[in-house]
Amino acid sequence: MEFSEKLITLRKGRNLTQEQLAEQLNASRQSISKWESGQVIPEVEKIVELSKVFNVTLDYLLKPSEIDELSVKTDMLEQQQKQLLNREQTRTKVFKNILYSAAIYLICFAVFFVGHYFYFSLEWEVWGKPIIFAEFFIATAIVIVIWAKSFTNRQKN
Repeated sequence: MEFSEKLITLRKGRNLTQEQLAEQLNASRQSISKWESGQVIPEVEKIVELSKVFNVTLDYLLKPSEIDELSVKTDMLEQQQKQLLNREQTRTKVFKNILYSAAIYLICFAVFFVGHYFYFSLEWEVWGKPIIFAEFFIATAIVIVIWAKSFTNRQKN
């Protein structure tokens, strides 16, 4: 694998555009394009910066090797697998939070109607509306706490 091919593979493996890589290296997008097309080899300073950005050795960037190609592809696959796992975990948490939220609101309304049916013989206009709004706000506060805690825990992991 030549330098230009390695550069393309590394850049795409990190999900970077030519523009984003150029910004990190203080270079132009056209320079990155020329490096990747094999028209030009970058200066030594830029090669050193590339090795730091992609966390690879200078030998890897400059010397052709099949073993290096396999290790880069393996790293790319591992990163993709981690991204898929993170997305799936996020979807699962969101789904659980939606179920918890729905359950809390259902319990809130069930408590209100059971309490209203058995214990409140007073007028709906006098006690019904304030009580259901109070229970709704309490349920909403509980739902907010559940969602906030879920996302705080996710960021710590």
